[in-house]
Amino acid sequence: MFNYFKESYNELVHKVTWPTFSQLQNSTVVVMVASLLFAIVVLAMDLSFENIMAAIYKTLGNLGR
Repeated sequence: MFNYFKESYNELVHKVTWPTFSQLQNSTVVVMVASLLFAIVVLAMDLSFENIMAAIYKTLGNLGR
């Protein structure tokens, strides 16, 4: 178990390339923009489905009269 932690620490310190602060900022902006676009797409789908279902219910409601 001790050997595992020793090797893990060695790998993190000597073998992993950590991003620079500017790379981190760029990645953050990309994630934020992608999340916003995804939220807009989900909102559009939700509103479309809501309108379609309202039209279907209205049509079916008028058939029963």
